[in-house]
Amino acid sequence: MVSSDWSIRECGQGRIIVATIDKVSLDIAVVLGTTSMPVHQVLRLGRGAIIELDASEDDEVKILANNFPVAVGTVIVSGNKIAVEVKEMLPRAPDAR
Repeated sequence: MVSSDWSIRECGQGRIIVATIDKVSLDIAVVLGTTSMPVHQVLRLGRGAIIELDASEDDEVKILANNFPVAVGTVIVSGNKIAVEVKEMLPRAPDAR
């Protein structure tokens, strides 16, 4: 969802109409690691099941916006809070606009 407001700003020789984006909804995902397993194993998973990933706690994580990779970062744990620190923004693909 995107909504915008229109505003008029004075600029030296006249007025310029500028659109500003107020609200943009994105799905943000942080990928800690991946794994593959047969369907019969997935069907047997229950509450409390542990799924081993191909990563360790010190590895970088992938940050996705609407399923597109946008950055890499690291997991930060402070007390009982977990966060992701962005380390590097990835270049945008030419066709992603």
